[in-house]
Amino acid sequence: MASKHFSMSNTAKAVLAIIAGILLIFWFDMAKWILGIFLIVWGILALIDR
Repeated sequence: MASKHFSMSNTAKAVLAIIAGILLIFWFDMAKWILGIFLIVWGILALIDR
């Protein structure tokens, strides 16, 4: 079976992380705040290449 490889640029990963973080914060319960904030921060750091 052929292995499938999916790659994204760092900018695309960063934007996806920020969007996912915002969606988690506004869509789910308060327990998801930690994960949402983590994704937003990770996305911002990825955008500035840290």
